[in-house]
Amino acid sequence: MRTPILSYPTHAHGRRETSPATKAGTVTGWSSRAAFIAAAVGSAVGLGNIWKFPYMVGANGGGAFVILYLAMVLLVGLPILIAELGLGRTGGAAVTRTFGRIAHELRGGHLWNAVGWLGAATAILILSFYSVIAGWALAYAWRFSLGSLQGLAAEDYSARFDALLASPAEMIFWQLVVLGAAAFVASRGVRAGLDRAVRWLMPVLAVLLIGLGIYAAIIGDAAAALHFMFTPDFSALTPEVALSAAGHAFFTLSLGLGAMIAYGGYVAEDVAIPRAAGWIALFDTLCAIAAGMAIMPIVFGFGLDPAAGPGLVFVTLPVAFGSMPGGALVGTLFFALLVVAAMTSIFALIEPMAASLADGEADRRKWVIRLTALTAILGLISVFSFNIWSDVRPWGEDKTLFDWLSYLTTEVSLPFGGLCVAIFIGWVAPRKTMEHMFDSHFAFKLWLLSIRYVSPIAVIAVFTHLTIG
Repeated sequence: MRTPILSYPTHAHGRRETSPATKAGTVTGWSSRAAFIAAAVGSAVGLGNIWKFPYMVGANGGGAFVILYLAMVLLVGLPILIAELGLGRTGGAAVTRTFGRIAHELRGGHLWNAVGWLGAATAILILSFYSVIAGWALAYAWRFSLGSLQGLAAEDYSARFDALLASPAEMIFWQLVVLGAAAFVASRGVRAGLDRAVRWLMPVLAVLLIGLGIYAAIIGDAAAALHFMFTPDFSALTPEVALSAAGHAFFTLSLGLGAMIAYGGYVAEDVAIPRAAGWIALFDTLCAIAAGMAIMPIVFGFGLDPAAGPGLVFVTLPVAFGSMPGGALVGTLFFALLVVAAMTSIFALIEPMAASLADGEADRRKWVIRLTALTAILGLISVFSFNIWSDVRPWGEDKTLFDWLSYLTTEVSLPFGGLCVAIFIGWVAPRKTMEHMFDSHFAFKLWLLSIRYVSPIAVIAVFTHLTIG
């Protein structure tokens, strides 16, 4: 095992900072390289991959959007992913101190810790509404398993979803079930909690995706789906579509949250960070495409709208599930897939703040409970925005409180955090922070060129488009 290249500073009262390997109550970290990659892929694969990617493909030129998306993952997402994982392994899992540890020899270097605080706080805010959506998926999985969503008229599915949104008590119940399960896993630490959970959940996710994809190809129109997703219509491309592809590539890799920094803090020194990041990006992309091939054959086979947006999952697809042979089972498995995908991402949303605040296993359990309670309270903003606060629209009639919370976190805070990471690792951090993680000098120089120029320019373009355009 290689000797760490950085020495850790001491606190003002003389206590030495905890090393990355021992922070947050975990000495051993991930049980294996495969467990780390599975956890990181689980962080990246979430609700956005299962429902957002297919309808974004539908709304933005089909195969042309897929090609642009793949290019943006390679040019924008992957360099920043390597940077975040490298920051974690060098500076530790406590994201609110990682930047200061690396820049402690620079005047004012501790001020960079604000980037870590921004990411960790953003993760908790995202978790507050993400867990609400995961609760919807869990409610639908339960209802399909009971057969109560089978054989309804098309308009009844919309009415059922509206009834769920109109019931704060029901939404809070399902959100608390999701958060309770996530807190149980997260409170057990990395090896006993996150590691074991992803070793079970990621194979389940893969089996569900493959099984649903095969069934969709049989029952739906696989040829139309393949043509739609992989035959590019370049006439549909616009600068806005290119920026949308860059933005989705950025968000789907869980960048700007501190999650990948935290996960990188538990990685052993013998793990090649660039290679691991490549596997994570590859598996995340394959999951998004597999989700498209599990959904689009059904969409085309049943004459549905591929650009139906969020309603594609909770209103449009249930119409198909409710009318197809074995639809109750297929609907149950599909929404179980959504829940599994959401849970692996929820673990990662809790981890940045938990790793920063906890000091030992007992303290970790206490902080996870506190953070879960805080998330549940913040989640009331999202829950009530669909019913008793639905008329509260302080910054315009087009956005509810839920919409604004989602917009400010995922479309403003995340790009800004990713931009800060690129600037810090490319221009501020010592060169040795990342150079020793690459097998060749050429690969390092290529990555450095990208993290200094290509990724920041692309992120600025996305950030400008999302905030102004």
